[in-house]
Amino acid sequence: MNSQVETKKQRQYFVDWLRIGLIISVFFFHVGMIFKSEQWHVNSKESFEFLDPIMWWLHLWRMPLLFLVSGVGTYYAIGHRTSLQYLKERFTRLYIPFTVGFFTLVPLMVYVERIDNYNSFLDFIPHMFDGGPYPVGNISWHHLWFILYLFIISLLITPFLNYTKSGHYNMVRGRLIVLMTKCMSLNWLLPVIIGSQLILRQYFPKSTHALYNDWAYFMYYLIFFISGFMLFTSPKIIQALTRDRRLYLLQTVILTFILFSLPTIFGQSAIVQDYARGITEMIISLSCGLTAIGYFKRYFTKDHKYRKVMNEAIYPFYLLHQPALIFVGYFVLQWNVSYGLQALLIIILSLVSILITYWCIIRKSNILRISFGMKKKSKKQAIESIALKNKLALDK
Repeated sequence: MNSQVETKKQRQYFVDWLRIGLIISVFFFHVGMIFKSEQWHVNSKESFEFLDPIMWWLHLWRMPLLFLVSGVGTYYAIGHRTSLQYLKERFTRLYIPFTVGFFTLVPLMVYVERIDNYNSFLDFIPHMFDGGPYPVGNISWHHLWFILYLFIISLLITPFLNYTKSGHYNMVRGRLIVLMTKCMSLNWLLPVIIGSQLILRQYFPKSTHALYNDWAYFMYYLIFFISGFMLFTSPKIIQALTRDRRLYLLQTVILTFILFSLPTIFGQSAIVQDYARGITEMIISLSCGLTAIGYFKRYFTKDHKYRKVMNEAIYPFYLLHQPALIFVGYFVLQWNVSYGLQALLIIILSLVSILITYWCIIRKSNILRISFGMKKKSKKQAIESIALKNKLALDK
């Protein structure tokens, strides 16, 4: 018990670095969506076909791994909190930013997508909820689906938090840890993942992010979250995963090769190919996640002076990144410059707008900090900020 408490007190820096890396990857993934053949919120007139297989492969494992990392973070965030304290913290960190974003950030994105239908944003505001759910109507939560799903998962696990502190839970968890620390034994998660999807995707075949008809993928993400909470918070599991990281990388490479070879292997047999592709995608999803965790644990275990700053900023960055890309992208795509330059300008201008909004506005106001999922400024931080301003004023 003492070792468990001690482990909870120790900051797992590789988890922070992995979370930061994943959310930055979401930004660049959505840059790619602008130039992909698939319809997105704003699209370039020219699509880059070479992006299609890359984006497909990335899509398989980014969000499942982000849910897994969120499960790990939840384990450490709970600490000695009661269920009520945990629920209050989740309400502040998830529900408030979701609600604020739903009524402010998302309408801006929907307006830009349908800008030709309205004279101005002020003209659009009375029609924010016209026509029902997006894409037919204007009601949407766009990229905030991830925040909503995390909040609902928090509600679902809250009644069981007391059980996770019981002897029976620790016994079950301990047996799972013993099983999963054997060579590549984390693959035992695959029957659970694949089994759930074989059942649920018969009724909910597509990922919609709409919740009410997305139960297969919601269960998919829930399994990754619970796995992160139960297993990937164990030092023994992480040690075994780090040891086997090259094997999981090899597994990823082999399965990726198989995935892109399926049309050749099965030819015209569409049904068999669909099942084989779905199962292969799920194996890759887990394999890539395990590989990433193993390598981050091996090479990103140290703290850095910018780690805390980036870790605090990454949540507002996620909330702001898609509105920035859609808004900037809409205007840049109209400029008569090469598509490569358009992509570069969208990246630079979006990043600059996000960083200015965060650094100069959001982080300085406690109301905005809470609205964007951050903690209030402590008195020490406020005093340090005032002292820095006074020093700068004296220097001038």
